[in-house]
Amino acid sequence: MTRALDSRRRASFSGQTDSVVVFLHGYGADGADLLGLADQLGPHLPGTVFVAPNAPEVCVGNPMGFQWFPIPWIDGSSEEESMTGMQAAVADLQAYLDDIIDEEGITADRLILVGFSQGTMMSLHVAPRRDDELAGVVGFSGRLLDPESLEDEVQSRPEILLVHGDQDEVVPPQSLPEAANALTAAGFQVYVHVMKGTGHGIAPDGLGLALAFMRNRLGLDEAE
Repeated sequence: MTRALDSRRRASFSGQTDSVVVFLHGYGADGADLLGLADQLGPHLPGTVFVAPNAPEVCVGNPMGFQWFPIPWIDGSSEEESMTGMQAAVADLQAYLDDIIDEEGITADRLILVGFSQGTMMSLHVAPRRDDELAGVVGFSGRLLDPESLEDEVQSRPEILLVHGDQDEVVPPQSLPEAANALTAAGFQVYVHVMKGTGHGIAPDGLGLALAFMRNRLGLDEAE
């Protein structure tokens, strides 16, 4: 049985809904942490609704925030607890995406996942395992979980943009090429960008490139 995810919603700039961006926050944060990006992105994605769920568990390392699953080297959990938590969160997120697609009256190819850190780990794990191919995935400052199982379990191949700071002190910058290589080997179209002089965060150049990617995947450039 899946857990319902508490979610925040920001209406589209135009008042219409022709696409949805789902923000997935990092370890110890909450949905509001990324939803503020809608203020910068919304005018350039006028028909896009932005939603941002809280992860299903209160964060052990920061009780004021949430976690998608435990992280052993941060909170002292076991590898088994981390894996069990991740598997449960994957099921929760899949059900949440199904509900969002239904509630917003769109098809999967009009939905983009945008993750940060642990939210990127969830995005890169969930999107390839969906039967209905999403419009795209943007992953900031994360890594690919369980790359060994990807080729056997992939069901769809949305285009993916990976963005990482070269000074990231939380998730090593090497995680970007490792994820890109594994995804490319599994048949994905992957784009990458390194934010120079950036730690564990989102710099303006990275956000600008993400916006261009999202506009492309939603066909907005062709419409102009």
